[in-house]
Amino acid sequence: MESNSILIVEDEEKLARVITLELEHEGYSTTAVHTGKEGLNLAESRNFDLILLDIMLPEMSGLEILRRFRRKDAVTPVILLTARNEVPDKVSGLDLGANDYVTKPFEIEELLARIRVLLRYRREESAPADEVLHAGDLSVNLLTREIARDGVTIEMTPREFDLLVFLMQNKNQVLTRDQLLENVWGFDYMGDTNVVDVYIRYIRKKVDLPFSSPLIQTVRGVGYRMKGS
Repeated sequence: MESNSILIVEDEEKLARVITLELEHEGYSTTAVHTGKEGLNLAESRNFDLILLDIMLPEMSGLEILRRFRRKDAVTPVILLTARNEVPDKVSGLDLGANDYVTKPFEIEELLARIRVLLRYRREESAPADEVLHAGDLSVNLLTREIARDGVTIEMTPREFDLLVFLMQNKNQVLTRDQLLENVWGFDYMGDTNVVDVYIRYIRKKVDLPFSSPLIQTVRGVGYRMKGS
């Protein structure tokens, strides 16, 4: 079986070397570069299964790389590596389409766990070309990742998309926060548990608030349910 390929964009060469050795020990194929421009060029010119992207880079920031890369590729998982603890950087990265982030210094086992989760979901995401989910007047094409409600196109980040898809795949069922964490973020998720409520709020702003009839229901003390026929 061919190994997963991972691009490492990290200007701290010693850290990049440590990550490279650990990933290769786990059986991954790696490519490491140390500047923003090199990272963007490789990300756009070659196919990788996952990208580890530092935010603070010479020549071009990681957030700028992410912004440009997501114009062409909305699927490849991206994990941000950052020494910053400020919330705005993390929020900006997620808004631009990052799938996850790890704050330095981090334990390599934490990074490996997050990589495993994202690669597993990428393998499970494949769907037939004509598979389209519906909930009322909301539709999601699993192949093209196009979302529309009542003829209006809706844009979402990769994580928002994954959460919406899981809700629609289980429409009219009450899903607990634990179920959503396990199936959208993965068994190995190590972040805040209130992330479910945060992302439900994000997608509600896009699929419910602009329209007259809300589709996502809160079931108090339990979780959430997607209405729809």
